[in-house]
Amino acid sequence: MVRPQIRRKCQCCRRLFVPDPRAAQRQRYCSKPECRRTSKVTSQNRWLRKNGNGDYFRGPDEVARVQRWRRDHPGYWKSKKAPKSTVQAPDNQTPKSSHSSCNAPASPLSPLQDQCLTQNPVIVGLISMFTGCALQEQIAATAQRLFLHGREILGHSAPDPSRQYHDSKTSPAARSAASDPADL
Repeated sequence: MVRPQIRRKCQCCRRLFVPDPRAAQRQRYCSKPECRRTSKVTSQNRWLRKNGNGDYFRGPDEVARVQRWRRDHPGYWKSKKAPKSTVQAPDNQTPKSSHSSCNAPASPLSPLQDQCLTQNPVIVGLISMFTGCALQEQIAATAQRLFLHGREILGHSAPDPSRQYHDSKTSPAARSAASDPADL
């Protein structure tokens, strides 16, 4: 059984329209933008005419509330500028041979920046306090040196042959104990 469609005349444009079935008893305006604006203005005016609603957002309590909110959210109403699109200039450097191919075997060490960013904040803070520098590159370089030094001590990798030691007769563990922490 099909219900007959109810048609109603819009109170703004005076044209017939089919009201939304969910609000058929209350809908008095059609869905055209100008009729919807008129409906909103009429609804607001009707609400303000009700007893007590005219001063709903007025008075010292409301003023204090708005002042608190503005103090807690400075600059909220200022227009936000779109972030500048900065394009990084390409380097004139040629890529290293170990990084030139995506098919090259992966290095066991991660890139310095990735390693620095994935470090525990406690470790990053300790390195920063240890070196006295908070620059990301410096922290990354120190973390890389500490990582390689730790691997060497634990025997996870062979000592770097290009690394020159002052005393070749001492073991890596003895050298690390005797080395100055500032050298790291």
